[in-house]
Amino acid sequence: MAITRLPSAGFSITIRIAVPADASSIGRLTTSVGEAGAIVTALDVVDSDPTHVLVDLTCDTADAGHADQVVQAISALDGVDVRKVSDRTFLLHLGGKIEVSSKVALRTRDELSRAYTPGVARVCMAIAENPADARRLTIKRNTVAVVSDGSAVLGLGNLGPAAALPVMEGKAALFKRFGGVDAWPVVLDTQDTDEIVSIVKAIAPAYGGINLEDIAAPRCFEIEARLREALDIPVFHDDQHGTAIC
Repeated sequence: MAITRLPSAGFSITIRIAVPADASSIGRLTTSVGEAGAIVTALDVVDSDPTHVLVDLTCDTADAGHADQVVQAISALDGVDVRKVSDRTFLLHLGGKIEVSSKVALRTRDELSRAYTPGVARVCMAIAENPADARRLTIKRNTVAVVSDGSAVLGLGNLGPAAALPVMEGKAALFKRFGGVDAWPVVLDTQDTDEIVSIVKAIAPAYGGINLEDIAAPRCFEIEARLREALDIPVFHDDQHGTAIC
């Protein structure tokens, strides 16, 4: 079988299969996957009885079409019943990839009174008197906004803000995992340069930096330049500076 791309974890699938309970069934199963050009990465026995064994077979494929071919090859084996096929990439994205968690315990009334009202009012007043204290007393110093209008998502083109969200979630997860930085996706339902600049300027007080992501050229150059001029926090455009550095 001619495969134009190598199998990768990005197209990993898990197939739940019932096979006859004989000595050669599992071997025939893995052989058929290999002959179809996929790579077996795991095989787990889920259940068994005197006549059948239920297994979850996980393999890397080259693309969605190749995954279908692998399933068809398995289905063609005598006595094999394919029960379910799960795309592991979609499973990973179910419910989104990031969440907000509290750094402080909120177990008692006293703790609530310090984290929120009435105690929090004292912190608000302190920041109002000295705005620089926002970096010391809030999440601002370690928080980045990952901003996109969805006009140049990966290499896929103008997909819009909703379709850009999984990429921005992923970038936020990378910030946390590899830099210890808290980041949050901000996808904008506009592709107007002036409006994007205005929105980012308006939300900037909450963040210590702005990461512009997947905004199409040539607008991305003007947006980045204008925000760098207007804001007193770092503004980094991933597809300009990040790509250039790499």
